[in-house]
Amino acid sequence: MGNEIVKIGVIGLGGMGSAHCRMIKDIKEAELVFVCDVAKEVAKARGEEFGVPYFTDYREAIKSGLADGVIIATHHWLHPEIAIYAFKNGLHVLSEKPIAVTVTDADKMIKSAKKNKKVFAVMYQRRTEPWVRKLKEIMLEDKIIGEIKRTLCVDPWYRAQAYYDSGTWRATWKGEGGGVLINQAPHTIDIFTAVAGLPVKVEAKTRAKLHKIEVEDEVSAFLEYKNGAWGYYYTTTCEPGSTFHMEIVGEKGKIIVNGTSITLYRYNMPVSKFTYKAKSMWESLEAKEEKIEIDPNVPTGHGEIIRNFAGTILKKEKLISPGEEGLKSVEFINACILSGKTGKPVKIPVNRKEYDNLMKKLIAKSKIKKGVKVQRITDPKFAK
Repeated sequence: MGNEIVKIGVIGLGGMGSAHCRMIKDIKEAELVFVCDVAKEVAKARGEEFGVPYFTDYREAIKSGLADGVIIATHHWLHPEIAIYAFKNGLHVLSEKPIAVTVTDADKMIKSAKKNKKVFAVMYQRRTEPWVRKLKEIMLEDKIIGEIKRTLCVDPWYRAQAYYDSGTWRATWKGEGGGVLINQAPHTIDIFTAVAGLPVKVEAKTRAKLHKIEVEDEVSAFLEYKNGAWGYYYTTTCEPGSTFHMEIVGEKGKIIVNGTSITLYRYNMPVSKFTYKAKSMWESLEAKEEKIEIDPNVPTGHGEIIRNFAGTILKKEKLISPGEEGLKSVEFINACILSGKTGKPVKIPVNRKEYDNLMKKLIAKSKIKKGVKVQRITDPKFAK
């Protein structure tokens, strides 16, 4: 690519897809070359707004020859189908989160990207936030706290019933493939599993506690890790005014994240060593508290993921959010839903056939909502 510009088309023009179109305009490494949506009036309006050709069929858009890559911002179930078609036709793909509803489909996307040697990224833009960059540095590069012994992730959200009534597809198995786990929680699940790793077993409870929806609005899960560590995970859309909280306890210290604030506690000796070295029955291990300084002056947001996607295609940098890493969050989500529905512990990797069969049963009973006022509006807190 001698011109050092990556030509990008956007497929799916809801609030988020339209926001991506606007962001591309400000990225010097990228150029918006088409828009696509099944709703002709929406596609036409966005095409006119951005001065680019519009399509209503993603196949025509992908085969138009206009683009080097696509951003997929459709409903979750369509991500794999569109991505695989794009890979097969020589295009790179940046998929909105999650990459897929099921681990089976996620596997297929990753396989297709590798087979066709195309760049595959997922829109986990929170990876660019200063506190997340610092947390990953502490946990994955410096490995300050040593081997992980316990984890905790509490990720509360709030949504009114009006939110769920804003689309025919929302909060249905047929339209969305899940509730809070697959819609609100993937970003923090991505961060949690990136720094703590995937558990090998999940025992979860899921339910629609407050809202009139098919899918879950509350999840509580006990986690077990390969090394014997235990963990706990909780998420909900029933809890206003709450803050994200994460704890990762290791052999040599622990990390506590409250909102976007990080506190590190360093032990003056590994726990396993101190426990048997201590002579006094009341002797305790010293934990030195350190408030972690975070550099706010780093590029963040959806635009940075798009810029990095283009930069990777141009072979100038590595992906911040590789598509294959998006499999971790899908494994976690599927494990929680499967365990919640069967009432039994579920091992990770999730049994693909068992989960596919569960989805078939849930979809068979699912009903697309009627009489709702469809709104294509993205949460203003995240549309940047």
